[in-house]
Amino acid sequence: MAARSVEVILKTDIDGLGHKYDIVKVRPGYAWNYLLPKGLAELATDGAKRHLAAHLRQIAQRLAQEKAAAEQLAQTLSTLRLQLRMLAGKEGKLFGAVTPQQIVNLLAEHGYRIERRQVHFPVPIRTLGDFIVQIRLHREVIVSLPIEVLPAEE
Repeated sequence: MAARSVEVILKTDIDGLGHKYDIVKVRPGYAWNYLLPKGLAELATDGAKRHLAAHLRQIAQRLAQEKAAAEQLAQTLSTLRLQLRMLAGKEGKLFGAVTPQQIVNLLAEHGYRIERRQVHFPVPIRTLGDFIVQIRLHREVIVSLPIEVLPAEE
């Protein structure tokens, strides 16, 4: 028996699957047991597709404004150089790892409001030193922030 697929319209960005308003094919179990009950997607019926097309025409200008705002914020953020103080051992190994929430808090101290899910680490940060953290401001706008992890002063 061949595995069927179900078309759904995503209501939010889902890593590894697609962005908001994308129409994607997924396995029926994933759609019925996870995406639909959690409100992350809706079935892509003909009526829903027509509604989506009309909706996208209406919000195209707003999406362009959101992208422009994200690009402007990316320019501002790219000038920042963040410093984070963490407890570390003698060899420079951290007690734990840098978390997205710590980056969010650090940016909040500088007056920027970013959500935790927008912060991505190309590599986990578990030692002292200089690293790059990616902030996904928009589906097409990603800014790389340099961050320096320093030992906490006791």
